Amino acid sequence: MTKKRVYELENFGLGNDRLLLNETLFHNANGYIGIRYSFEEGYPERYRSIPGQYINGFYDISKMNQAERLYGLALEKQTMLNIADTQRIRVFIDGEEFSLFDGAVLDSRLSVDMDKGITVREVLWRSPGGKELKITITRMTSFYQLPLFTIEHEMVPLNFSGDILIESRHSGNVSNFVDPSDPRTADEGFQYLLPISCQIQDGASYIVSRTSESCLDLCSCVKNVMSKESRQEFLFNNNTAICRIATTANQGETIRLVKYSVFCDSIRYENCKTQADLEMKKALSVPLEELYQKQEEYLSDYWKNCYVEIEDNDEINTALQFNLYQLIQSVGKDRYGNIAPKGLSGEGYEGHFFWDTEMYIEPFFTITNPCISKKLIEYRYNILDFARENARILGHQKGALYPWRTIMGRECSGYFPAGSAQYHINGDIAYSVIAYYLATKDLSFIREKGAEMIFETARLWLDVGNYYQGKFHINDVTGPDEYTCIVNNNYYTNVLAQYHLRWAVKFYGLLRKAGSLHELVRKIGLTEEEIEGFHKAAESIYLPYDENLKINPQDDSFLQKEKWDLKSIPKNKFPLLLHYHPLHLYRHQICKQADTVLAHFILEDAQSEETILNSYRYYEEITTHDSSLSKSIFSIMAAKLGMEEKAFGYFKDALYIDLSDHYRNTKDGIHMANMGGNYMAIVYGFGGFRLKENGIYFAPILPGGWSGYRFKISYEDSRLSVHIGKNECAFHLEAGSAKKLFIYGTEYFLEDTIVIDRPSNIQR
Repeated sequence: MTKKRVYELENFGLGNDRLLLNETLFHNANGYIGIRYSFEEGYPERYRSIPGQYINGFYDISKMNQAERLYGLALEKQTMLNIADTQRIRVFIDGEEFSLFDGAVLDSRLSVDMDKGITVREVLWRSPGGKELKITITRMTSFYQLPLFTIEHEMVPLNFSGDILIESRHSGNVSNFVDPSDPRTADEGFQYLLPISCQIQDGASYIVSRTSESCLDLCSCVKNVMSKESRQEFLFNNNTAICRIATTANQGETIRLVKYSVFCDSIRYENCKTQADLEMKKALSVPLEELYQKQEEYLSDYWKNCYVEIEDNDEINTALQFNLYQLIQSVGKDRYGNIAPKGLSGEGYEGHFFWDTEMYIEPFFTITNPCISKKLIEYRYNILDFARENARILGHQKGALYPWRTIMGRECSGYFPAGSAQYHINGDIAYSVIAYYLATKDLSFIREKGAEMIFETARLWLDVGNYYQGKFHINDVTGPDEYTCIVNNNYYTNVLAQYHLRWAVKFYGLLRKAGSLHELVRKIGLTEEEIEGFHKAAESIYLPYDENLKINPQDDSFLQKEKWDLKSIPKNKFPLLLHYHPLHLYRHQICKQADTVLAHFILEDAQSEETILNSYRYYEEITTHDSSLSKSIFSIMAAKLGMEEKAFGYFKDALYIDLSDHYRNTKDGIHMANMGGNYMAIVYGFGGFRLKENGIYFAPILPGGWSGYRFKISYEDSRLSVHIGKNECAFHLEAGSAKKLFIYGTEYFLEDTIVIDRPSNIQR
């Protein structure tokens, strides 16, 4: 039985670094809105804070200055915006203001309840004048009503009766966080969102703002509801609405303020002010307790579908559950948003969407909640025309090339060697579409949207590649490893292109057989000759292989470069990208992250076990893991290769990246791809799960020290539960029709339960 899913800090510290970290770790989000956890009462001026509130996919446009304006380089970018400040609540008791930085904090606790979907701060405080106050603050971003954010603020006077004054603020004067010293954050300060109207209506404040360049509108609305009789008045000052609430409190009496905030944008709604009014009425139409109940019901269903548990290990389970909770908090729930590297927890990477979604996050949702993967793919379909436009900018006359980083569809990469040159983004997106089909057999979605994406992106490979001495080569691209850029025949890119092209041919055949090709062929002008070209290129593609080392070189020139002994690099020089010129990095055999090793995970059937093992050992020695995307993949591959101790070591390092603030930048947001990687390290790594054309595969191992672990997956119309114990493995069909599966390479037919001995030596 899973224990209560709670992550908490007792007597949390008030140092600025800890406060900034907590703003990220305890943020509230639901995939549409995200609210960083800065104290409602604020901090003293000497403290630094990033009190951001965000909407998934809502952006403005800013200029990108290129020192040399070569043709096709991006000259502007989109930026996720800090949309409003609705968090501020100041409390005065008989004239003394509540602040954790004055008086005495007698006790404190900060927690996120992942079953209830709330964040709770509890404080026992003594004022400088000796008045003792118990405060409990509960926050929720609703999964039931996505535009809604609530703050329930409860106060209990413990040793006094007196006057209470509350100031609840709603401000449209906001700007984004900037840090010129870190290339992963914005370095220019600018107020993107400008208030155009502020008004009070039915006791609620409405602020409508407009972006400076993208001309998008946003309405934020706030309503304050008190539990007892009080006097309310509104003040407006510089686009800020201040609701002043005066009441009295008796000793031992609970005073409750519920602050409702809703946010609506013009991307999703025709009239954001009208929609905000409707959303506020909807929120107020039911008791807050009912909204809490709906939140808990949503999460109960989520945890049931993505259940994973390590037996007798509460510490690992809490960290793992924390990471999975962040995934459902951050992932977009409609076709207008996606999931950024920092989710909705901070402004790192400016809220842009990368390939992280397809290769690290969708593998989790595809086998636990495939309807979310479908929405993520629909976002890519929604920006397909911009991908076509991007292909033309880069010189391709046909097809589509997805931008490396974007929000609304246009390229935001200012440094093309490590950005736009990563053509594997097309293969990554195709891989996610194929995986969704393999997991669901949803051919109707392929017909309606998926196939168009597959065919248009496949066209790019024929244009970017060329035949040389009978082999199809792809030159001048960058693979996942951003310490090696603009190379010929990156193995990851080429093998993924091969997989992509083969599936383009397969989908063509499936749709033709189903009589579903005609409309799509007419729409994009697809020809039989192109399909034949896809097939020929796939069968002729060049995959680098070194006969002496018996490995797949990362690219044609990688092995020619000088090796850089990682042990010789001072620890204070990591991550290398902040301390060494890119050209210095590019000239060495040194990797930021898994590249060829990642290719061997996702497409293991392309190479022999010997080649995969040799490659793993080779790249392990030269990989810095400066990217948070890396260690989970090395864990998965170590598990595949029978290196249980290494697999567990990499997994544990990856598991605590944010909770331990490993990279010292969690203040800018959590590491979403790594969190998806943590799940994969257990299910795809230790569990040996693979999703293939002819069925699903398992080859479980048990890390040393574990007594067992369990997980569930969804496949087609069924849900399976898996238990790995010390001596045996059990597979149970919880729901749906019977399924064929492969366990340690042997085919089984699962109708109810299969229990087999777990071998000591595993050949995967």
